Formats: sequence, C-alpha cells, structure tokens
Amino acid sequence: MSSLDCAVAHLGATAFLNQKGVKRGVKKEKILAVVGPTAGGKSALAEALAERLDGEIVSCDSMQIYRGMDIGTAKPDAASLSRVRYHLIDVVNADADFSVAEYVALAERAVKDILSRGKLPILCGGTGLYLDAFLRGMPESPGKDDTIREALLQEASEKGNAYLHGELAKVDPDSANATHPSNVRRVIRALEIYRLTGVTKTEWDRRSRELPMCYDATVLYLTFEDRELLYRRIEERVDQMIENGLLEETARLLSEGVFEASRTAAAAIGYKELLPYLAGECTLSEAILALKLATRRYAKRQITWFCAKPYVTPLAMDDGGKTRKFEEIVNNAVELVTGK
Repeated sequence: MSSLDCAVAHLGATAFLNQKGVKRGVKKEKILAVVGPTAGGKSALAEALAERLDGEIVSCDSMQIYRGMDIGTAKPDAASLSRVRYHLIDVVNADADFSVAEYVALAERAVKDILSRGKLPILCGGTGLYLDAFLRGMPESPGKDDTIREALLQEASEKGNAYLHGELAKVDPDSANATHPSNVRRVIRALEIYRLTGVTKTEWDRRSRELPMCYDATVLYLTFEDRELLYRRIEERVDQMIENGLLEETARLLSEGVFEASRTAAAAIGYKELLPYLAGECTLSEAILALKLATRRYAKRQITWFCAKPYVTPLAMDDGGKTRKFEEIVNNAVELVTGK
C-alpha cells in the first residue's frame, strides 16, 4: 500500500477520496498475521495457513533479516522454504544497522507484490514493534541527533549500561521497564528521543497507537493457558538449537567480528548467552541455562506486548495442560480468517 493509500485508509474503510474530480471508494486490502511468543508454533501454523489459503509469508522478526544468523533466529529450514515462499529473510549483513522504518518499507513492498499476484500476505513473527508499525503506518518521526547519540555512547562506555538505563528510568520509566539494560541501542534511542524532542518514547509510541490500521488485518495471537507448557517448548527448542550447531554458529560470527561491529547482533538472545562460554568465563551448561532463562523472559515480554493490543484475535494452542492437535489448531485458524 502506498503512502497515499495508507493515508486514505486512515479515514476508514468506507472513506472517499475526491481526486481530480473523481469520487472513488477506498477498500482496505486483506492480510493475515500470525504472532505470539517465541517457540509458540507461529512458523508451523503460518506455513500450514499459507498452503491452505494460497498465501506467502512475510517474516516479522527483527533478527531473521540478518544474513548468517540462522540457527539462533530460528529461520525456516530448506524444507519450509521449498513448500512456502518467504519474504524478508536474509535482507542485510549481520553487522548492518536496520530500522523499523526500513522494515515497514520492505514489508509494504513485499505485501504489495503478494497481493498483485492474487495471494494472501501472511506476516509471521514475534517482533511486535515491527508489526504495529506496519499495520498502522509510520508515525511522525522524532528524528535523530548524532551529537546526542555519541554523547550517550560515551556515557555508556564510561559509566556502564546500568547507569544509562537508570537515566532512562528517571525520564521514561515505562520505556526503561520494557528495555533490558544490556540493550544499549534501544536505551540510547529512547534517551535520544527525549533529549531531542522533550517528549518521551512512551508518548511517541502512544501517539502511534492512535493511528488506525492501513489494512483489513486478521492478527492471530497464539496463546498458552498453561505457561509451563510454553516454557517446556522453549527449553526443547534451545536444546535442539544447540544440537543443530548454535554454538558453532556463534563461534563463527565471533571470529568474523560480527559481535564487535554490531551492538544489535551482540545483544541478540541466542548468541549473547553463549559468548561468556566462548570466552572461558562459564561452563557450557551454565551458558545454556542462561539462554533458556533469557528466552523465557523474552517470551513474557512478547506476551505482555500482544495482550495489550486491541487488534489481536487469540488462538488457543493448548487445552487442559496439553497442546491441541495441530490439525485442530489449523482448522480453527482458518475459521477465524475466513469465517467458514
């Protein structure tokens, strides 16, 4: 959807545009999204829905866009890629910066391409910020200031990440609570926004939430009544990643200088927990335990994010402490999407 069409869509599905004397109705285009916590089964469901509903998947994962970071980001394997067409996988090198605005632009291009071929775009992933920005369009940008950013980087270097996180907590406690102290890039961005505009990132985000959606989107949010069932899935996924070569992938990225060049890569769950082991600072068992705990915490943050979104449609993945049969989940999802 173009910027013009998005702006028109903000007037509502029944709005009209008087352009060059021609009055035409505006109809939002239908898309689907499958979202939820990590290890919740999003990819498997999205692939099944793509096959059932003649769709293509647009990744909505902030780490799958990086080349070479495969196992730790749970990218689709060769079998999945042969069954369903994916978009926005392996977009940039692992040491490159990548913004929400860049994601939205690429996702809009992919969705437009999919729709032009008569297929259903299916966004799939757990990066709620990316999804929200895509569905509502990018709000007015608070801009950036290299001088402020460099000063904040210097503060982090001299006084530590915890100090900088504390400074954010003083002016924008909500952003501080939602951001881990080790995620220096996000802490700096939130402080930069406040020092540049006098308005907190929390307030900027609130304003963006007031924008109506640009698409007729069904957003399926995968839920787990039994949280321990999700945690067991997380632990099994971590064990499988280790077996698949996550440690070797981390060592390769380290040797290539990726973590030194990119703060984003260095802070990525799945890699940063293994770096202490590679540095000889802990045992492999301790590193794996740290990875499982970090992933559980991340899942909690994802659940908090999506639970607060009014546009999601919950889809239960479990019942009575057991995972529902996959075919039953798929059929349920199809009913929610098609109404049939």
